[in-house]
Amino acid sequence: MSADVRIAAATARDVPVLLRLITALADYEKLASAVVATEDQIRDTMFTGVPQAEAVIAYADGEPVGLAIWFHNYSTFLGRRGLYLEDLFVLPEWRGQGIGKALLVHLAGIAVARGCGRMEWSVLDWNEPAIGFYKSLGAVPMDEWTVFRLTGDSLEKLARRGS
Repeated sequence: MSADVRIAAATARDVPVLLRLITALADYEKLASAVVATEDQIRDTMFTGVPQAEAVIAYADGEPVGLAIWFHNYSTFLGRRGLYLEDLFVLPEWRGQGIGKALLVHLAGIAVARGCGRMEWSVLDWNEPAIGFYKSLGAVPMDEWTVFRLTGDSLEKLARRGS
């Protein structure tokens, strides 16, 4: 790494930075219109009461240049919790300098320290640079699994079936 890089746990003061980096990630993933989160929502869900997710910010030369956001899931087969990486992002101009790897190493350390049985995440099929990067670290794709999602009207409609 050519820059002075430091990784720090995000705090409530960092909410504007988190939202700015989340928005930059969405732009990169061609999903900008999907970001409806507000600073208040992020503050309430990550830094109030029982946190729903955690985050770290990567700083290069004192400037925020990347983030990782995660939460714990649970493996019934392992009988242990896992660490699910929701978002990993480094600003394009800072890529190739080891910042993404430093973030993943940091998270792996957290997972091991907390007794997690695994660490997992999803990547868009078209993101070949990320796929290659993850494979170079020893991560393996779960090709036999398909992610399903319910959101918005579909989620509401299914929930009403129980009424």
